[in-house]
Amino acid sequence: METLQKPIQSKFKTLVLVTATLSFSLIMLMVRMKLNKSFFYLFLVWNIFLAFIPYIITMYLNTKTNLSKLKLGFWFFIWLALLPNAPYIVTDLIHIRIGNHTLLWLDVMVILSFALSGLLLFYLSIRDMEKLIAVKFKQIPITTLSILIMFLCGFGVYLGRFLRYNSWEIISNPEVLISDVFNIIVSPFQNSGAWLFTLGFGGFLVVGYLIFKNIIYSKNVT
Repeated sequence: METLQKPIQSKFKTLVLVTATLSFSLIMLMVRMKLNKSFFYLFLVWNIFLAFIPYIITMYLNTKTNLSKLKLGFWFFIWLALLPNAPYIVTDLIHIRIGNHTLLWLDVMVILSFALSGLLLFYLSIRDMEKLIAVKFKQIPITTLSILIMFLCGFGVYLGRFLRYNSWEIISNPEVLISDVFNIIVSPFQNSGAWLFTLGFGGFLVVGYLIFKNIIYSKNVT
């Protein structure tokens, strides 16, 4: 119980903000289901659950006072594999084209609210991981690492959205995944769409990160 109380108390304002954004998202989804009599966008609840996992990991790690470099490295790679699930929700906007055009604005509001919640969790988790790495690996340039992570997340979102891979396929289906990633890397001109999306979406995440870090997080939200 004390393990849970510590991160909750230290991040009370942040958790209130996260709760408010998620509540708004769920309310908008329920309104949409009521008016359209459709459960189509319920998959967003699962997606936001997946987006929460990286943030839960970094919250948990921040409660560990004796966290070793080896353990942090182990959790870092698990966290990195799951992290693209948070910004992935932005690409759910693609589903608008098959929505109810009489209430198109509502569909946009529902997906955007979940996407913004996912991005909030994404940036909060990155900031938490930055603090952990800064303490244990002082020689690593934190901002450079974070920017690299965001472009890796852009690539991860491409794998999920267009090649339909899930995070757990790193374990369950590594051969095919590694083969596809290798082909994209060694044949950039034949896979220009993958590179264009990675750079574009990664750039989008970097811009959001700079705004979050320099404007929002500088307000000392804790």
